[in-house]
Amino acid sequence: MADRLIDIARNNDGRLVAPLMGFPGIQLNGTSLKQNMFNWGTQFSTLFALERRFRPDAMFFFMDLSVEASALGLQVRFPLLESPTVEGHPIRNIEDLERFPVADVLSDGRVAVYIETMRLMSRYLDVLKCGYVIGPFTLAGLLMGASEASMATVMTPELLHQVLGFAAGVISRYARALDRAGADLIAILEPTASFLSPKAFREFSGRYVSEIISSMQAIPVLHICGQTTKLLDGMVETGVQGLSLGNLVDFPEVAKRIPQDVMLIGNLDPVRVLKDMTPNGVFRVTHDLLDAMEPYENFILSTGCDLPADVPLENIHAMMDAGRGHHRAGRPLAREEDEIDDLTGVFDEVRRAIRGRQDEAE
Repeated sequence: MADRLIDIARNNDGRLVAPLMGFPGIQLNGTSLKQNMFNWGTQFSTLFALERRFRPDAMFFFMDLSVEASALGLQVRFPLLESPTVEGHPIRNIEDLERFPVADVLSDGRVAVYIETMRLMSRYLDVLKCGYVIGPFTLAGLLMGASEASMATVMTPELLHQVLGFAAGVISRYARALDRAGADLIAILEPTASFLSPKAFREFSGRYVSEIISSMQAIPVLHICGQTTKLLDGMVETGVQGLSLGNLVDFPEVAKRIPQDVMLIGNLDPVRVLKDMTPNGVFRVTHDLLDAMEPYENFILSTGCDLPADVPLENIHAMMDAGRGHHRAGRPLAREEDEIDDLTGVFDEVRRAIRGRQDEAE
């Protein structure tokens, strides 16, 4: 992907609309979250159905903060209908890190799921193909424990820097594999860094995010939930082309502070708006955000974080309707009368795509 994200936005007929969605797709094909996180064919079929249903300008694969940690051998719990959680934090000191058994993360089965999913997305989806990698401080928090990593910024910074260097290497290797699989954009998920001061962010997150970005070909985006206004300058300094921020951030105010060629991505509340409101309420809140961001071209309408699995599909339609209708015409939603027929053929097409990929592998 040669174009910068700002250029893609400028060349689009209207606002780019790209909700962070993956989980709600299980409503379309009757699968579970666990099935999607362990099976690339299942995950691609879910994403394909979502893309055909809502016609966004970009599709992300499933957000999963446990992928790299699981590949490193950390203890992870995988509920059938909930996101996985990392339960063991093995590194307490330098000796633990030196003895830490390291396998090639690209040989891990779940890493392969996401790489193969991206390969299919690249081949069969006519939108920006987007993936996720974990952020360096967030992975350090899984290796050490989030509280321990935060305390280490003051108590044992040498240990933390060694863990962060290790984490950045693991993440960079995975990011390059997603590059090769065809990713147009990779979002670095760094939620644990929201607790850092601006100075600590630069030292213990930003410098390692920059290192990861330097290894990537895809468009780099940094995603941090929570109230991150204090970290804006440090986030921009990493070299990202986009900031994906949560609903606690005042986007019109933030837009005045960041460079005009850095995209703001967000920031509808995934729970209080997309999950809990009526479609009319979602449409109104979305329209209000679009009105507030009217003066700024460096804005992509999205959600402040990944959508829960039980978000009503009608509410995603309402968000897309507001985004498509606010400016010049973008990619059209499927017409209501065509929607059932359209999705009836989706899974046959997905099966053909997966069989083609399997034939290539053989």
